[in-house]
Amino acid sequence: MSVATPLSPAAPRTHADRYKWVALSNTTIGVLLATIDSSIMLIAMPDIFRGIHLNPLVPGNSFYLLWMILGYLVVSSVLVVSLGRLGDLFGRVRMYNLGFVIYTAASLLLTIDWMTGDAGATWLIVMRVVQGIGGAFLFANSAAILTDAFPVNQRGLALGINNIAGISGSFIGLVLGGMLAPIDWRLVFLVSVPFGIFGTVWAYLKLEDHGVRQRAPIDWWGNISFALGLILVMIGITYGIEPHGGHTMGWGSPRVLLALGCGLALLCAFAAIQVRVRHPMFRLPLFRIRAYTFGVLSSFLAAMARGGLMFMLIIWLQGIWLPLHGYSFAVTPLWAGIYMLPLSAGFLLAGPTSGFLSDRFGARAFATLGMAAASLSFVLLDLLPTDFGYGSFALVLLMNGLAMGAFSSPNRAGIMNSLPAEHRGAGSGMNTTFQNSAQVLSLGIFFSLMIAGLAAALPAAMSRGLEAHGVPAALAVHISHLPPVSVLFAAFLGYNPVRQLLGPHVLGSLSGANADALTSRGFFPQLIAGPFREGLHAALLFAIVACVLAALASGSRGGRYVHGAAMAERHPADGGEPASPGDAASRSGA
Repeated sequence: MSVATPLSPAAPRTHADRYKWVALSNTTIGVLLATIDSSIMLIAMPDIFRGIHLNPLVPGNSFYLLWMILGYLVVSSVLVVSLGRLGDLFGRVRMYNLGFVIYTAASLLLTIDWMTGDAGATWLIVMRVVQGIGGAFLFANSAAILTDAFPVNQRGLALGINNIAGISGSFIGLVLGGMLAPIDWRLVFLVSVPFGIFGTVWAYLKLEDHGVRQRAPIDWWGNISFALGLILVMIGITYGIEPHGGHTMGWGSPRVLLALGCGLALLCAFAAIQVRVRHPMFRLPLFRIRAYTFGVLSSFLAAMARGGLMFMLIIWLQGIWLPLHGYSFAVTPLWAGIYMLPLSAGFLLAGPTSGFLSDRFGARAFATLGMAAASLSFVLLDLLPTDFGYGSFALVLLMNGLAMGAFSSPNRAGIMNSLPAEHRGAGSGMNTTFQNSAQVLSLGIFFSLMIAGLAAALPAAMSRGLEAHGVPAALAVHISHLPPVSVLFAAFLGYNPVRQLLGPHVLGSLSGANADALTSRGFFPQLIAGPFREGLHAALLFAIVACVLAALASGSRGGRYVHGAAMAERHPADGGEPASPGDAASRSGA
């Protein structure tokens, strides 16, 4: 029977006070870098594809487009639980430091892609996967390192700062990618290298392992079945939004059904393995802790609500609003990132503040009200006209950022406080896996709803618009029935969609006036505005429902609960109750 033993005696108070801020600053840099790279390619994608001489809108190249975006997120989702478990077994700081090395090396290798075409794209995808492995090491162990370093009454603030840095990193990546890629696409990856080297050296010199290790063998069958199952499910989701056999989406294709079916079967096998092995990868007894279970559930639902939001906002801005307001399609990626800054500002403002307050008053009220406010912000976003006034749009984005920030920090602190010390890495990794997987699932749902809305209304509108400007009727009908995902990708990548769909030969056969009208900044936005609104309404309705369910889950977490305390605290401001018998049992048995 293994016995959890502290690695070192308690450090003097003065040293402990200094060390906790070192741990916070280093892990915040690590998580910030990892999340910046999760989104930096979104805006930089057109320049990257031009740099490697590959047209992303050619149907066969959509694979490269999707996996350059999603490969990083998929691999971090798959590995984060296993790497958190390795941190519990062999030291969280050791695993975290290794992650910094892998992440930095992969960032450097991404900049030296000497190939073009398919080979160049394949190199970038492989190196993005390696970079995602490094990011997974950082994600899996940063929260556990902070929980070990900070006392209970300061964990909310520390985890709040760390969590909000991570979330805001995804928005910072948009702007950074838009600024660097036009100069040289390699700068998108090179910018991480000096910060990665600094963070790596700093981590090796200054971070200390204050955790509790519990020696146990690795659950290889659990790790393998979980990794393969989750990868297959995510592959099925990514191919499900692509057209297949004349259909606008591929959810009924044999490839998608086979991937989803095999993936779900492997995940069921994983669940069966976890209840039978002595030292499982997933610590299922942790779900006996009420605060942990409902915290993870609300985190999953919140990620479902916001996971596809960024893409919808980018397409709204790049495909409709910015061109209507005088921006060329070539510069819309950068300005879309800039105009979304109020969302990031809300996160940055509310996250640390709510984390600090949750240390005193508990997580439930802040997390629950945050999700309720987020659902209201999605309602207001749905009420905005397609060609909105930016002041109203910015206020709604700021409200959404404040609401999500108010939820995220207290919720994460509540989750980490509920975990026993020897399982903080695994418990944190499980939460991150659910959160990252929800983002991929959310993308599939958001894109599916959007594509379904476009497929219902776009063909007729496009056919009429093209014929009105001299395009032959047969050609107009053919183009109007091309997969809507091509239109979405074109707008997302900063291309003029009509110019891409018609091509130079067709445009050259039209009169100058008609060609200019079709490729003007206003034609495509006015054409797509109505069909886009239908898809956006369905996507936002889904986000509203997810936020409401997240608020209900957060409100069900029970009273303020810190694992290892003599009893759960009943705090009037938290509206809490003493821990349930299940919670009390979990303190000794989880």
